[in-house]
Amino acid sequence: MSLGSVFLSEVFGTGLLTLLGCGVVANAVLPKNNGFNGGFLMINFGWGIAVFAGVYAAFKSGAHLNPAVTFGLLANGADQYAKGVDVTFGSTLVYLCGEFVGAFVGAVLAWAAYKKQFDEREDGPSLGVFSTGPQVSNPVWNLVTEIIGTFVLVFVIICFGKTPSGLGPLAVALLVVGIGASLGGPTGYAINPARDLGPRIAHFLLPIPNKDDSNWSYSWIPVAGPIIGGVIAGVVANMYI
Repeated sequence: MSLGSVFLSEVFGTGLLTLLGCGVVANAVLPKNNGFNGGFLMINFGWGIAVFAGVYAAFKSGAHLNPAVTFGLLANGADQYAKGVDVTFGSTLVYLCGEFVGAFVGAVLAWAAYKKQFDEREDGPSLGVFSTGPQVSNPVWNLVTEIIGTFVLVFVIICFGKTPSGLGPLAVALLVVGIGASLGGPTGYAINPARDLGPRIAHFLLPIPNKDDSNWSYSWIPVAGPIIGGVIAGVVANMYI
């Protein structure tokens, strides 16, 4: 498979992931929505279904959708990222670019779907629709939370891939719901650098009335934490499995 096909596959998959993921948050937190005040569990399931759809959409490239998964597979010693896609510097870069571009595009589309709700809302937070943030701000422990959550995600994904049944979209979706329900409270469980940074850039650039700050001082945590967690998971899985 060509690297161009890999790029498009990851753009479509990650774009669909963030469109549906940011969309469910917008539905739950922006007034004048049928899902307003739907709660954290609704958001958890929405993100799980977003992953489910994204994995199917990006089946050609192995549906990484997440730089932490890409780095985790690299650390695990994989020879191929997907069937016909050897692990090289070039292919790694293509996966990462596809993931970040897709995440940005998906966030912009989510904004477009909810534009009137953004326009008509009164002063209040908007960044939470796009990106994560801590309930208690502490860089060290916020980083630890993201490392742990992403470790679980990538370690179990690698385990899925080595079981006779293979890696199923539904299994990954339920895993994301479980991580959100169990470990998502402290930081909003980014567990995906592209999912957080791409939409954060979109929030910064989009013409949202009365929008809050994009919180760039925190932005490195949902990037660094998942990458560290993914690499650790890849190394541990290589020793364990």
